[in-house]
Amino acid sequence: MEVTEIEKLINDALDLDELHVKFDGSQCSVMAVADMFGELSRVKRQQVVFAALAEAIKAGSIHAVTVKTFTKEQWKRDKLFNM
Repeated sequence: MEVTEIEKLINDALDLDELHVKFDGSQCSVMAVADMFGELSRVKRQQVVFAALAEAIKAGSIHAVTVKTFTKEQWKRDKLFNM
């Protein structure tokens, strides 16, 4: 699976302001930015992103996923530490 395919899965499922994906073999790292995350708990934020990747995870295309989510305000403040 390619980074562009993962980005498409997530972008098709969620209305994000920014998305950053790194993919190395079967390990995926996702940073998603949207104000919709402000309404959700940390666990719910991750579940929303995992849901977009559920089929790829189930198929074994993605083995390990790390998800970080931010509101736009949080991202403005924390982006230097996370890039």
